[in-house]
Amino acid sequence: MTDTTNQLPATVSKEPPARQRLWPIWLVAIIALIIAVALAFWSWQQWNNHQAVMQTLQSLQQDTAQLEDRYGDRGSQQSQRLQSLEEKLASQRELIATQQRQIDHNARELLEAGNRTRTDWLLAEAEYLLRIANQRLMIEKDIRGAMSALEAADEVLAESDDIGVYPVRQQLAREILALKGLTGVDRTGLYLKLEAAIDSIHQLTDQALISENAPGVVVNAGTEQEADADGEPGLLAQAWNKVKATLMQVVVVRRMDEPVKPLLSPDQSAYARLNLQLMLEEAEMAVLRGNQPLYERALTKARTTIDDWYNASNPRVTALRDTLAELAQKNVDPELPDISQSLDLLKERLAGRLNANNGNGEDNTSSDDGGDDS
Repeated sequence: MTDTTNQLPATVSKEPPARQRLWPIWLVAIIALIIAVALAFWSWQQWNNHQAVMQTLQSLQQDTAQLEDRYGDRGSQQSQRLQSLEEKLASQRELIATQQRQIDHNARELLEAGNRTRTDWLLAEAEYLLRIANQRLMIEKDIRGAMSALEAADEVLAESDDIGVYPVRQQLAREILALKGLTGVDRTGLYLKLEAAIDSIHQLTDQALISENAPGVVVNAGTEQEADADGEPGLLAQAWNKVKATLMQVVVVRRMDEPVKPLLSPDQSAYARLNLQLMLEEAEMAVLRGNQPLYERALTKARTTIDDWYNASNPRVTALRDTLAELAQKNVDPELPDISQSLDLLKERLAGRLNANNGNGEDNTSSDDGGDDS
């Protein structure tokens, strides 16, 4: 039994086979899913962060551009302000330099004025008077005023103790004598006479104009003179005179060998008076300016106008024409002498005294420096 038993096939166990374990796969899948979700979430966060960073970067670039623009404008404004300040500073420096030069000049003038003597002041006064004399004579043509200024300058020079003014006084004596030899022009008197003539023009009425009766000539004047010379006329002569007077009232005989002067209307009469007034005003201007050709031309035109348009038998016309003829003989521009030589000599004397004073001042300064060195 033992052998038989040993020869029998082995018994097979009837237990079911074990199932495969799937939970590790699910676990790995779940872990992978979790990892994928985590990666997706992290990627989404990174993408959001990137977008935020890009927006921030753009905003920073915009801010930077704005700041650059602002700082660029401010920089240009600052440069302009600095340039304007530099220009103002330069002008202030120039002004300070000018004021400093003026102060130095005034200081030198004060120093020189302190060093001047009474003689220097008298010579300066004489120079001023000589300038006034030349101005009065050359510009205003005032002979009396120029001579008075020359005489006053001579008195001032005589009061000074400077021996070097002898040539100046000598020339002054010559110039004063030359002025005394001139005939002074009474410009005021001539001007007033012309004003009176203008007033008389306004008083000329239309009766002073040339009329039709002015150039008429009485017929047989010789017969009347013979009758008057013989004595009292007879009855026949008286009758003839009456007939002749009646005929003269009807018929007017004119001489055709004389030039006939034109007649003026009332409006033309007013224009004639205005024209005469303008001519005389032109003569007044010539008197004030001392223009002899203009003076003579204006009076000549006025006299010609009076002769052409006004009746010479009128007393006012005759008086006006005689006045204008008298005024035409006046000289409003006499030849004036040269009185500038005395002024030139005095200027030379003043320059010599100034140079001498400057030389003495430099010598004194050098001696003072030498004393300090010793």
